[in-house]
Amino acid sequence: MTDYRDVNRANWDDRAAAHAASPGYSVSHFAGDPAFLSHTIRFDRPLLGDVSGLRGVHLQCHIGTDTVSLSRLGATMTGVDFSPKSLAEARRIAELAGADVRFVESDVYEAVSAAGDGYDFVYTGVGALCWLPDIRRWARTVAALLRPGGRLFIREGHPVLWALDYERDDDLLVLAEPYFETAEPQVYDEPGTYVETDIAFANNVTHEWNHGLGEIVTALLEAGMTITGLVEHTSVPWHALERTMVDIGDGEYQLRDKPNRLPHTYTLQAVRTVV
Repeated sequence: MTDYRDVNRANWDDRAAAHAASPGYSVSHFAGDPAFLSHTIRFDRPLLGDVSGLRGVHLQCHIGTDTVSLSRLGATMTGVDFSPKSLAEARRIAELAGADVRFVESDVYEAVSAAGDGYDFVYTGVGALCWLPDIRRWARTVAALLRPGGRLFIREGHPVLWALDYERDDDLLVLAEPYFETAEPQVYDEPGTYVETDIAFANNVTHEWNHGLGEIVTALLEAGMTITGLVEHTSVPWHALERTMVDIGDGEYQLRDKPNRLPHTYTLQAVRTVV
């Protein structure tokens, strides 16, 4: 496998079932409580606002827990992902939750031809943009998915967080990886995953890219979007730095010491210009 999509798809296919079985994704709660929402959507909800009656598309939806949660808030949802095994879990979870969600298998850049356009909002969650080599092409895809006046909502890991050295055995925060988009990917070979599991995986290589905050904003502006909000947060919904972060509740982690030193995540909102 040499294409980044093939490499990354194999990695996600390998982990889909383990993620769905882990406590972190709370699948049993979706089945048992019709009002249950993922912790990601609970965090997003104050900034997300009312989506009832809106038609939304969730890019890189993985196993669909956030997509189902948006459906429970009253949106008509389509989830898009390139991993067939992730989508199989997503459809199973939606059925358990009693949610009417459409899931479409597609690479992000082909989302318009696969899932259609004219959406009221595009939603993208944490840990999505790092899999994409071209942030400008992503922004054009987002704009093409939206109706005029439709909006983008994304909460994502901050590019400063992605650029840190994760292998240090001390408590220093050191920038070691690219902050800006590069032509070639960062190639990692790491066993395991971000949820608790005893499963040994066969496909552990990933190809990833960082994108600076200015690059993301500029890409959206060039695609005909108007930025309507940008909030940086001092928490992240996974244990990103195990030595230096602590659990602060409801699935969020932050630096133990002086968390204001580091932008952990950000929420960016934009609206497609009406023409």
